[in-house]
Amino acid sequence: METKFYKKDKLLVLKITEEIDEFKVQEIRRRADYEIERYMPKKVVFDFNNVSFMDSAGIGLIIGRYKFASMLGGKLEIANLTKSVERIFEMSGILKLIPVTQI
Repeated sequence: METKFYKKDKLLVLKITEEIDEFKVQEIRRRADYEIERYMPKKVVFDFNNVSFMDSAGIGLIIGRYKFASMLGGKLEIANLTKSVERIFEMSGILKLIPVTQI
């Protein structure tokens, strides 16, 4: 996972560069939580541009980071959804809770 923090806008972009399955979720979760706590951004954006596969563990990952960012006073958005990831998010109802943005 690649991370970028834009100090001026207090924006943290987390670009996921691997498939999201139950084994990778723990690693991504630890890194995302660390970066969110480190920068205390106003907005966190997960970029899914390079994600070709995601299972249900990815849904839990995003919901958990949404709650974590909210608890710290920030917002979470998702961006660059591939067709397969978008379909999973639609079926789960996440798109009603978390906005999709462009970066």
